[in-house]
Amino acid sequence: MERALSLLESTKKRDPLLVVVLGPTASGKTALALEIARRFGGEIVNCDSVAMYREFEIGTAKPSAAERAEIPHHLLDCVDPLADVSAGKYARQARQVLNEIALRGSVSQENGQKGVLPIVSGGTGLYLRALLEGLFAGPQRSEELRDKLRERARKRGVEHLHRILLRLDPSAAERIHANDVPKVIRAIEVCLASSQASRRNMTELWQQGREPLRGFRILRLGLNPERETLYTRINQRAARMLDDARVDGGLIAETERLLAKYGAEARPLASLGYKQAVQFLRGELDGASAIAAAQQAHRNYAKRQITWFRRESAVQWLAGFGDEAGIQAEAIAVVGREIRN
Repeated sequence: MERALSLLESTKKRDPLLVVVLGPTASGKTALALEIARRFGGEIVNCDSVAMYREFEIGTAKPSAAERAEIPHHLLDCVDPLADVSAGKYARQARQVLNEIALRGSVSQENGQKGVLPIVSGGTGLYLRALLEGLFAGPQRSEELRDKLRERARKRGVEHLHRILLRLDPSAAERIHANDVPKVIRAIEVCLASSQASRRNMTELWQQGREPLRGFRILRLGLNPERETLYTRINQRAARMLDDARVDGGLIAETERLLAKYGAEARPLASLGYKQAVQFLRGELDGASAIAAAQQAHRNYAKRQITWFRRESAVQWLAGFGDEAGIQAEAIAVVGREIRN
């Protein structure tokens, strides 16, 4: 009897491994995810909200066409520029993709072939948390309230809305950038929709009723380069994107084309880099000022990402950039041990 139980336990299938590569902007997440995928037969699931949009290439630092041809990528270039993608919608789509990858891996192993390793890579913390931990069942949307808040943002600026959120839910205000108006409005809506007698903010509701991702063993690898070196890399990348001496092949030209095609309503045009390019094209900033503003905005974003990801549980931190050979070797060793164990 004991022998039979032992045999049953030894043949019991474990949940497939899921590798998550996280970290601040410009830390080399794409490079590390690609190297892990090459080594272990992986497929990469994007977790960058702006990279989901079609035609937004330069400002999102998407993998190159060659890299996408080499390694299967998912949830890239899958959203129309005039559409909106919530964290909940992303989580549902990403979970479906992960289950499909896991199924292919299981079939491959049953046929005596190498399995498939799913890798989630990106820096949108809210989307990643929605994927791994689930979302709360928030109150019903109110278009009347949303219209009022949008009008207030138009008249008094996005910072005014963010100050309202700061009073209602400081934790949510810390996570959500003032320029991300749809998320700011939703957070305010959640706070105001709760009854006066039992008002709960978005952060409190987030802790209740969530359904975490199941069926995977999750390995979180976090990139943690030295702060000043990271900021230098951010400054250099922003300058390359926005240098108006390279208008024909850079972010300015891409933004001009997207503005002409979709107008200012395209949500990604309010994201980092694109926002400063729009301001340059409208004459609100000169070239040098646009570069400086983009650099500052990206540094601020990186700081918020670092704070956010520090709250993630069970992250194995790597003290460097994802395109460094030593960091890649360290990460591959960690993944290899997890696969063997």
